[in-house]
Amino acid sequence: MDLVVWAAEESRARLAPLGSRWVHCRGVAARAKEIEAVVAPDHRGVLVAAAYLHDVGYARELVRCDFHPLDGAYWLRAQGLDRLAGLVAHHTGASFEAQDHGLAGELAAFDDEKSPVTDALAYSDLTTGPAGERVTVAERLSEIEQRYGSTSLVVRALERASETLFGMVARTEGRLVAQPGPRCRIAV
Repeated sequence: MDLVVWAAEESRARLAPLGSRWVHCRGVAARAKEIEAVVAPDHRGVLVAAAYLHDVGYARELVRCDFHPLDGAYWLRAQGLDRLAGLVAHHTGASFEAQDHGLAGELAAFDDEKSPVTDALAYSDLTTGPAGERVTVAERLSEIEQRYGSTSLVVRALERASETLFGMVARTEGRLVAQPGPRCRIAV
């Protein structure tokens, strides 16, 4: 079976019962598909598959350590999908929050490839709102702060990760600008 089709089906089956998580992941995958030209052709499928699965660790049946990047990564590793496991484990600055949870060592067991794929996955996540809509990074971060509260562990980790995340977004936007054809830029 095609990796992207499998990822979409697994994400839908596991996250649709959670409401907006599935809608968000579907939107992130659509965004990743829109910008897939920023990665090499042989990496495009894994980018879109990772976009579908980046929040799969929220599925109740996958909870192992109650940190969705790791929970999803453990499940993907059990499926024999180590690269996807690494992308999910480290998506959108997860290492900053993992430190606060005391899970940095466990996260380190998964490869952080720090590649254009990693950047494009974070870009897609950070420019897609909870209803799958296109948003700016500032709007997305504001929505997360409103949802969790300004003093939450999640928001504090995102604040510490902001330089890293804005770097990932800027690199992806630079790659988008370098692409032939229509230009696309999302205001941060």
